Amino acid sequence: MAAGIIFATISIIVAYIIRPADRYELKNSTYECGIPPFGQAWSKFYVRYYIIALIFVVFDVETVFLFPWAVVYKHMVTATQLGPAALVEMAIFLLVLIVGLAYAWRKGDLEWTSS
Repeated sequence: MAAGIIFATISIIVAYIIRPADRYELKNSTYECGIPPFGQAWSKFYVRYYIIALIFVVFDVETVFLFPWAVVYKHMVTATQLGPAALVEMAIFLLVLIVGLAYAWRKGDLEWTSS
């Protein structure tokens, strides 16, 4: 832990010493992707994009849980180490996610058109 703290401290000190010290107004101005900002900082955000992103994250996490289980279950089903309980638990997990997807679909949260 001490080595990590020492390394981080030395890195910060070295970066402070070798950084360019040329301060001027244009360098301190804000920008977005190299383009000077225009318009107001506050803008309306379409909430549906946020909901679609959250649904994507939920199903991405589902894949993270489902893939290792499927690999282990495939190799251990013959050895009966996991047994039918693991299959039932994963079925319940998938059922909850499918019900959530059906709810979002029925509610219209997966539609790209504005309403």
